[in-house]
Amino acid sequence: MTGFSTHNEFHQRHIGPREDDLAGMLQLLGYDSLDALIQHVIPPSIADSSVLPDSDGVSEAAALAEIRQIADRNLPLRSYIGQGYYGTHTPAPILRNLLENPAWYTAYTPYQPEISQGRLEALLNFQTLISDLTALPIANASLLDEATAAAEAMTFCKRLSKNKASQQFFASQHCHPQTLDILRTRAEPLGLEVVIGDENTLQDTSAYFGALLQYPASNGDIIDHRALIERFHASGALVAMAADLLALTLLCAPGELGADVALGSAQRFGVPLGFGGPHAAYFATHERFKRDIPGRLVGVSVDRFGQPALRLAMQTREQHIRREKATSNICTAQVLLANIASMYAVYHGPRGLTAIARRVHGLTCVLASGLGQLGYAVEQSHFFDTLSLHTGAATQRLHDTAFAADINLRVIDAEHLGISLDETTREADVQKLWQVFAEGQPLPAFIKHASAASCLPAALRRQSAILQHPVFNRYHSETELMRYLRKLADKDLALDRSMIPLGSCTMKLNAASEMIPVTWSAFADLHPFAPSEQTAGYQQLTRELEAMLCAATGYDAVSLQPNAGSQGEYAGLLAIRAYHHSRGDKQRDICLIPQSAHGTNPATASMAGMRVVVVACDARGNVDLADLSAKAQELREHLAAIMITYPSTHGVFEEEIRQICDIVHTNGGQVYIDGANMNAMVGLCAPGQFGGDVSHLNLHKTFCIPHGGGGPGVGPIGVKAHLAPFLPGHSHALSRREGAVSAAPYGSASILPITWMYMRMMGGKGLKRASELAIVNANYIARRLEEHYPVLYTGANGLVAHECIIDVRPFKESSGISVDDIAKRLIDYGFHAPTMSFPVASTLMIEPTESESRAELDRFCDAMIAIRAEIRAVEQGQLNDLDNPLKNAPHTAQELAGDWQHAYSREQAVFPVASLIDGKYWPPVGRVDNVYGDRNLQCACPAIEAYQD
Repeated sequence: MTGFSTHNEFHQRHIGPREDDLAGMLQLLGYDSLDALIQHVIPPSIADSSVLPDSDGVSEAAALAEIRQIADRNLPLRSYIGQGYYGTHTPAPILRNLLENPAWYTAYTPYQPEISQGRLEALLNFQTLISDLTALPIANASLLDEATAAAEAMTFCKRLSKNKASQQFFASQHCHPQTLDILRTRAEPLGLEVVIGDENTLQDTSAYFGALLQYPASNGDIIDHRALIERFHASGALVAMAADLLALTLLCAPGELGADVALGSAQRFGVPLGFGGPHAAYFATHERFKRDIPGRLVGVSVDRFGQPALRLAMQTREQHIRREKATSNICTAQVLLANIASMYAVYHGPRGLTAIARRVHGLTCVLASGLGQLGYAVEQSHFFDTLSLHTGAATQRLHDTAFAADINLRVIDAEHLGISLDETTREADVQKLWQVFAEGQPLPAFIKHASAASCLPAALRRQSAILQHPVFNRYHSETELMRYLRKLADKDLALDRSMIPLGSCTMKLNAASEMIPVTWSAFADLHPFAPSEQTAGYQQLTRELEAMLCAATGYDAVSLQPNAGSQGEYAGLLAIRAYHHSRGDKQRDICLIPQSAHGTNPATASMAGMRVVVVACDARGNVDLADLSAKAQELREHLAAIMITYPSTHGVFEEEIRQICDIVHTNGGQVYIDGANMNAMVGLCAPGQFGGDVSHLNLHKTFCIPHGGGGPGVGPIGVKAHLAPFLPGHSHALSRREGAVSAAPYGSASILPITWMYMRMMGGKGLKRASELAIVNANYIARRLEEHYPVLYTGANGLVAHECIIDVRPFKESSGISVDDIAKRLIDYGFHAPTMSFPVASTLMIEPTESESRAELDRFCDAMIAIRAEIRAVEQGQLNDLDNPLKNAPHTAQELAGDWQHAYSREQAVFPVASLIDGKYWPPVGRVDNVYGDRNLQCACPAIEAYQD
């Protein structure tokens, strides 16, 4: 016997259909083999473009052992670097019941509010938390990180400032350095100038449309900015303040100081450092600016029974509506991380948060007093948790001494060191810091300084109450919090309950073995600016993952920095722009975009300083080659790029993709291939080999990072060699020092182990198999449904790629049934709706992914067929055209138990198929009134009086 075969290969667990299922599915599709089907889907012109090795994956146990060895190369020492990143304790019930719970992390963005009430409530809590602490009435449901939130604030100020002529934005030199870097990156393509200076000596404010101040400052100072803000306002400028949330429990709020915007990070509210992310940023502003706030906004509306119900308000999918005129290309949030932060506040409550802040501040006061006794002058007279010291010629020596004691200090410059304390700091840590600076002197007596007076300025000590809402004052025992989290999760429909067939969003399995390393201390507790000697594990992980992604895409280099698909798009276009400029082609500023493109594409092009020209699509949904050729030739002197999604947004492999690339290249442009649909290509064809110059990849789609209820995501870019010099840089850790698009060098680094695990366990063979089965599953659904719903677009052989679009528009005329009615009726059948009205209005785009079994595909198809029968009953007059199960969907348990007034039975309403009896999902609310929610915008928890009523 030469060896033993194994029967637990990971790809067999990841992929849904079994071999006998596959045979039956292929038979229905009319193919005798998988290879034969794939040959009829992938255009022959690109079928030989894949460069993915035909390699085997490793078992889950082997992969976990490998990544454990990688993690052990990291050295998460005690870091006092600060600079916007702090140690924190993730409460165990939040860690277990939220962060590690698939009911929370496998959910999708809450576009269907009736099945998202749990996470919407958690996000409303987050918005309330932010509004309370900042004293600004409107807060969004989070942004990507503090630095990019600051960049959003800059463009926000530009749009709304009264000083319309100005192109200059003032940024305090006391802002975090990574924030200043992002501001410079974002400003340059827009023709804006970031002026960095000392606000304490600023004389003339009239030249600026806006300003950014850090509160407390990055070096620790706490300055009263009220007079300066008034001067900016008098000049017509708006003022944003980047504020520390924990400090705001003790300090006057930005809104009380006159700021127009408050922004920052919620990381220190229970979210691990994670080498820089993912973390939830926040953004808050005044009521009058509510229609210009970037990102997502949760609002309170009512359902069809008049009961309160939550929904995304106003700007849902703004990019698809306003396209290049969108206020931002940010189309998501950091939902999972915002929910952790909100639950951290719920668990601790106002007293607990204030106690944590006082403890951190008290220890910092003690530290400062002891350092003074040791002969070091603290440069701040007022501070919260951060000190800067003039250490002169001793700077390097002290840094080395600290390093030898397993301590990281912040090296501000050659003569200054910084120290930031946090929630995890203990008295013993303060004494160990003194020991570093004592250099043989006797240590100060800790107890003598334990009652040190507050080092906060009297005029800025907070007087207003915080977090008075009942939600922040009830769930303080673990029992109560555990039940609250369970109650919210039970309201939602996530992948742990059923298939989520969203087209373009690729809701596939997020395997438990992939998720396990994320919360290991060696990955979770590393500061993003830790010295490189301590980050060898992350360096190896990112190096290996970059190589894996290059092999999967056919590109020559990859940057993992972009922390969302939108940021990946932006980084890709910036690379193209920089490449043209390096060749002296600064006039190249036209971006061609097909009319079917994702809405983020034109918004991103506009942010990158490009002008958008739309290219027509033909009747089959493909790029109109004649129109493309004519426009490329007409604009050849100014052509910068084309942005094209492949397979197309219509769910087909366009036969002429190489020709499209050739046309653009011939006319001097670069080809950006949106990787949103990469799940149909891995191992079958490679964009970097059939004409692409750059692609962004959605690791939260194709490569298994969970959607987290609407975030986190990772959107790295792959590029050909000529664009590699223009990948995002970072002042801390990368060879290129400028051009950062995210605050941390590797963006959302702590979730990269998920993709590493997926690719390592699948191997080249498994990754190819996943793409093949994604195509099989989509075609199986299309074939089963085509007799009941027209499939709108197919390829040359009547097949789709990994998704299909079904046309429900005719039903509006024949029965009065709309796409919304079908989507809401699917909830009664226990399903999330497919993607609605994109890319074609009043259609449904379905993507099953390779992870769904044939049984689940059949369950979905049976539901869609049953719904078609209900529509037919309306068409034929067997069901009332106004009072029918579709118009009234979804049906709640409360309605079922009430006085039934409908012309159809209770059973037809809630148990339309027998399989639901065994596992019924009950929506917590009826259909939500979108119009009411926008007309009566409320974006925080109801006032205490509402609870009393």
